[in-house]
Amino acid sequence: MFSLSSLSRRLLNGAGSALARLQQPSTQHQVPTALSPLSLFTRGRGQLAPKKVKHLRRHKGRVPIPVGGSTRGTTLAFGEWGIRIKGNGARLSAKQLTTVEEVIKKKLKVLKGAKVYLRVFPDIPVCIKGNETRMGKGKGTFEYWATRVPTGRVLFEIGGVPIREELARDILRQAAAKLPTEMEFINRSSPPRLGSMLIYPPTPPKLTAEAPVEALSSATA
Repeated sequence: MFSLSSLSRRLLNGAGSALARLQQPSTQHQVPTALSPLSLFTRGRGQLAPKKVKHLRRHKGRVPIPVGGSTRGTTLAFGEWGIRIKGNGARLSAKQLTTVEEVIKKKLKVLKGAKVYLRVFPDIPVCIKGNETRMGKGKGTFEYWATRVPTGRVLFEIGGVPIREELARDILRQAAAKLPTEMEFINRSSPPRLGSMLIYPPTPPKLTAEAPVEALSSATA
């Protein structure tokens, strides 16, 4: 049996050695990082996720309706072929976009140098509460990242190398089957879309053969 004096002496010695180890500078190499703990926590939530967010919870919101007349984002910008929304706008999750991207990359594997361009990015946090939960006690917990896309928005483009139209149509048809809304196949010559309308450029006026003669006669007079 240990006496009280010897036991207390051992406890004091152990506490003193632990305190000395804490006061000594660490010899391990520490890598400084500029990311906040919140950004490190949110980055690992999925493959498609913003690097840093100010608020992890946000209002549900609504899918925007293009009523202002802008056609930005409705035509191709990088690739030669693409798909855009023809039906109603929808809220797409990061998992849905990742699945579609994997389908396209799998089919384009045989073409060396082919690229896939994602024109939207999921940066809206979606919070969900459990079923049969009483009201109150704050907003639900974070579930996944999503994005709101209106009608006419281009989602994916493919290019980088020459791709036959038949192959591009088949690849993008299989990709569009993974999305919850109706899509349409577009190319470089496709007109921009404003809601359910296609905006064609105005046709120039046709000049007849009599117009230059009349202009010449008026100039000589």
